[in-house]
Amino acid sequence: MRVKKTEQGKRSFHLGTLKQALCQSSPAAAWTHNHRVQICRRRLSSSARPSSSISSLNVSEVAASPGRTGGHPVSDLLSGGVAGDSTRSIGARLCASRIRPEPPRALDMDAMERELMDKLDDMTSVYDFDPITGNIPATKVEVTVSCRNLLDKDTFSKSDPLCVLYTQGVETKQWREFGRTEVIDNTLNPDFVRKYILDYFFEEKQSLRFDLFHFRYDVDSKSPDLSKHPAEQNDFLGQMFCTLGEIVGSPASRLEKPLGGIQGKKCGTIILSAEELSNCRDSATMQFCANKLDKKDFFGKSDPFMVFYRSNEDGTFTICHKTEVVKNTLNPVWQPITIPVRALCNGDYDRTIKVEVYDWDRDGGHDFIGDFTTSYRELARGQSQFNVYEVINTKKKMKKKKYVNSGTVTLLSFSVESEFTFLDYIKGGTQINFTVAIDFTASNGNPSQSTSLHYMNPYQLNAYAMALKAVGEIIQDYDSDKMFPALGFGAKLPPDGRVSHEFPLNGNIENPYCNGIEGILEAYHQSLKTVQLYGPTNFAPVVNHVARYAASVQDGSQYFVLLIITDGVISDMAQTKEAIVNGAKLPMSIIIVGVGQAEFDAMVELDGDDIRVSSRGKLAERDIVQFVPFRDYMDRTGNHVLSMARLAKDVLAEIPDQFISYMKSRGIKPNPAPPPYTPPGHTHHHHYTHI
Repeated sequence: MRVKKTEQGKRSFHLGTLKQALCQSSPAAAWTHNHRVQICRRRLSSSARPSSSISSLNVSEVAASPGRTGGHPVSDLLSGGVAGDSTRSIGARLCASRIRPEPPRALDMDAMERELMDKLDDMTSVYDFDPITGNIPATKVEVTVSCRNLLDKDTFSKSDPLCVLYTQGVETKQWREFGRTEVIDNTLNPDFVRKYILDYFFEEKQSLRFDLFHFRYDVDSKSPDLSKHPAEQNDFLGQMFCTLGEIVGSPASRLEKPLGGIQGKKCGTIILSAEELSNCRDSATMQFCANKLDKKDFFGKSDPFMVFYRSNEDGTFTICHKTEVVKNTLNPVWQPITIPVRALCNGDYDRTIKVEVYDWDRDGGHDFIGDFTTSYRELARGQSQFNVYEVINTKKKMKKKKYVNSGTVTLLSFSVESEFTFLDYIKGGTQINFTVAIDFTASNGNPSQSTSLHYMNPYQLNAYAMALKAVGEIIQDYDSDKMFPALGFGAKLPPDGRVSHEFPLNGNIENPYCNGIEGILEAYHQSLKTVQLYGPTNFAPVVNHVARYAASVQDGSQYFVLLIITDGVISDMAQTKEAIVNGAKLPMSIIIVGVGQAEFDAMVELDGDDIRVSSRGKLAERDIVQFVPFRDYMDRTGNHVLSMARLAKDVLAEIPDQFISYMKSRGIKPNPAPPPYTPPGHTHHHHYTHI
């Protein structure tokens, strides 16, 4: 979470409460807050103000207010991450529960104190600017459960089924109960009404377990382990394991699987449907101009720019956009700006939006011209007399009796369009195609010796296999046929010993596909027995290999991810850069995992996070490369499961954004999701349910 901008009104809130919220949300914000509070306290120490004069809104009180399920940590509130809670952002949730803090009351400060705080506020507003992407909550997915042909465990009628969802901790691998559906009486084909709402992360393997029970006792007596519930063993109707990615990645985000867990019996099937919950995905595009702004520069006019803030529940303001600077004019026309609606108002159309106007100064001490307030609902009216705003400088207004304003700002145009998400495309049928390329150069060491990076330890996967398994097990959920091309590079091939930088691990040039991740691992093991490690380390051939496939399907129906696992310094840097620049125009991303102790400076150069990759004077359209050194993820405690989860999370975190950037650049919209599934001949019976 980024440093928060706070405005004058924040002074009227209890300093301890604000510090509590800020410290839990961001160390930087806490430092800013503490620094300012120390100055204020030094200035106000002689005032001895009674605490009753301060309007206080404690964040923990907000958490426990009507409409909430109980108190939660401030960090949960700020991130919107309360499990099982309402699916909206924290702002929208608080508005829904009708929590309205009383307006802050001005403190009785003398002019010097007020001026000091004004300067501090102005400094924070401009110096601490940073986008607010860190504040946007995780994608929420709603999972619906249905079952067909369950076991009948009731003596006199049909079973009374209940579904319990367990999630698995990454570190402990222990299953913890996440939630339960209602009980539906007397049916073997339940369609449960109560949903599971989960935070969805593409880059994580989110393991789920669904257990079905026949209800006999009070299920809401919170037994810690329902499998050891006072009900006898015959209450258990079956179970199914999957990942959240598996559900989301299935056609129409609908996964149907057989239930198991009872030996020798068919337990029926479970049907899981996932739907991304609306989180106000609109983006507003606006253009503004200003007239007769105050002249702030001694030798010229002003160099104006605007800063947009959204208001928070506690009376503070969070920065969400800054326009460009228009030089030397009192009548600027700014370029159109696009801001996500959730960033502008958190989905609450009547929430206050504050806009401050500044005169830019080279030394960073930008001069405050004035401000005005509006709301998303007002702005959505578009160009009209309602969207001409007086820019007011409160300090000047207090000093000058004839003060009118410091200029006006006019909204010239307003439009809104919906932003599509990664899940929209997946649900519309886009497939993620996964290809792996493994480094077979001699620098890896003789595979028969334990010092080799390719050594096959019978008790533990080597670094290549671990990296492949960590990334592949997540991506495979988004590929319907689970058939993956697997390539090698840098080896001499039988029978003639020719060097190849693009050979199939399974030995079949016509069909390099392997069945699932286990199939790739098997082909990798076989290759080590037949090829001779050689060199050099050339990436361009495998990048171009995937690019050829990607170039043939540019309609948004497929996206390609290439995982390169390598031990060394790249030999064909110029050619690889050219391949990446060309690949950036195509629906593809590249993940590079560096194994071993070599220096990987060249790889960092290919990862265009800081400086976009270029070739022959042409910049890559998009950043499509993510590099990580494997050694950074080797857990000293020997917990390889945890280190692999961290590796997968880091290398896959950028894929959804890279995917969206390609689709947006080509104007590709997701296909509509298929209509909801209705079982053939299934009629809805009015079953009595226990909520």
